[in-house]
Amino acid sequence: MYGIGVDIVSIGRIAKSLEKESFLTKVYGEREIALFASENKIKTNSLAANFAAKEAFSKALGTGVRGFELTDVEILRDSLGAPYFEFSGKAKEIVEDKKLDCKVSLSHEKDKAVAFVVIEVKR
Repeated sequence: MYGIGVDIVSIGRIAKSLEKESFLTKVYGEREIALFASENKIKTNSLAANFAAKEAFSKALGTGVRGFELTDVEILRDSLGAPYFEFSGKAKEIVEDKKLDCKVSLSHEKDKAVAFVVIEVKR
């Protein structure tokens, strides 16, 4: 195992941050924004879970958010709704150079969202 990380965030805090358009584009990638923007309504609970996942990823990596942009780390959903990472930019370089396999689990209830990340070295 390379590392594990967990993060919990207040959905209300993310909702307040989303009042500034710059927060959305500074933190989330284009695919994430498209995924959670439906009918002109942002799915704040899912964006909060994704924010927690970005933080949990940085903890599992052991670096904090250094050497890559938060927008380089996107958490998307497969056809069954399961979350998965999609990396770009410097984050992709780090993951590929270190040959890392990154897994994420998300949950949210009431005003909290949580993410758990496991990073392993590919065999």
